Amino acid sequence: MRPDDVIFRRKAYRRGHRGEWLAALALMAKGFRIVARRYRTPLGEIDLIARRGDLVLIVEVKARKTLMAAMEAISYPSERRIEGAADLWLTRQRDHARLSMRFDLVAVLPWRWPVHVENIFYGRN
Repeated sequence: MRPDDVIFRRKAYRRGHRGEWLAALALMAKGFRIVARRYRTPLGEIDLIARRGDLVLIVEVKARKTLMAAMEAISYPSERRIEGAADLWLTRQRDHARLSMRFDLVAVLPWRWPVHVENIFYGRN
């Protein structure tokens, strides 16, 4: 790996952590409790899991220049990966039968408060 690649990856990693921190802050301001960050499973990773009452948000965080670019960054394969990881998380919860789950996006845009987009995609039924 070239030194330029290492620097680029390091910056991207930091940008990702900063974006997730800002997204968590925005969700907490809306009354959600962050129950997991970077939740890893064999099926994939969930950026944030937030909860308010019986509503659970499975949140994908995207740091992009525009809201449209952030929305387009979630592809169908990544939806399936996130959904599989969310199913694993849900099965490990004691009160899983009464929980409702929603897949949201928090777009971290330059010089703006993070934008929360509800129901960015729907899971299988």
